Amino acid sequence: MSKAQRIAIVTGAGTGVGKAAALALAGAGWRVVLSGRRQALLDEVAAQIGHGALAVSTDVTDPDSIAALFARTRAEFGRLDLLFNNAGIGAPAVPLEDLPLETWRQVVDTNLTALFLCTQHAFRIMRDQDPRGGRIINNGSISAHAPRPNSIAYTATKHAVTGLTKATSLDGRAYDIACGQIDIGNADTPMGGKMKAGVPQADGSLRAEAVMDPDHVGQAVLTMASLPLEANVQFMTIMATKMPFVGRG
Repeated sequence: MSKAQRIAIVTGAGTGVGKAAALALAGAGWRVVLSGRRQALLDEVAAQIGHGALAVSTDVTDPDSIAALFARTRAEFGRLDLLFNNAGIGAPAVPLEDLPLETWRQVVDTNLTALFLCTQHAFRIMRDQDPRGGRIINNGSISAHAPRPNSIAYTATKHAVTGLTKATSLDGRAYDIACGQIDIGNADTPMGGKMKAGVPQADGSLRAEAVMDPDHVGQAVLTMASLPLEANVQFMTIMATKMPFVGRG
C-alpha cells in the first residue's frame, strides 16, 4: 500500500498535540481525518494540510457522534490504518474532596470512555478490511505514571488509558491491530503551556516548568505510526527535558 493511501483519524485535531500529529502525518503522505468539537479550527488545519484532509466535527462524549465519524471515514476512504486517540480534558485543580461528581464524569467520559468507543469502531473497520489490520495510538500522559496535586480525575483516567492500551494491544493481535501509547510531558499547547507560568508542586510550592514544542510530539507519533504492523512501540515517553519528572523534588 502506498503512503498516499494510508488513512488516519486524529481526535482532538484542532489544536495542540492533535494538530501537530495531523500535520506530521499529512506531511508524510497520510490522508488525515481531523476530528474535534470546533469545526472552524478543524477547517483551519485542513486548509493548512490541503488536499486529502477531511474535517469532521465530533463530540467524543456522544456515542452517536463517534459512530458518525467512523462511518464518514469508511464511506469516504474505504479503510482505516491509524487511529490516534488524542482528545482529552483536564479538570479544575481543586482538593479531591471538593471535586464535583459531574466534573469527574465529564473527564472519565472524554478521557476514557471515548477512547474505548473509538477503539471499538476502529477494530470493526481494521479487522474486516483488506489488507487487514491497522494501528491505534493512545495519548497517555506523564500523569499515567505520576500525579500532580489536586488532579485525581485526570490522573485516574490516564492510568486507566494504560490498561486500555495493554488490553487493546493483546486483543488486537488476532486482527493484526497494533496498539501503543505515547506519554507526553509539558508540550507547549493550550493545555500544557500553563506550565511556563508556574504550577503547584508536590511540596506545596509554585514553580515554572520547562515545556517543549508540540511539533516534537507530532514527529514522535509519526515515528510510531510509520512502523510496519509486525513491530510496535508499546510505550513512548516524550517530555520537556528539564521538567521535574525524573528525580526527586
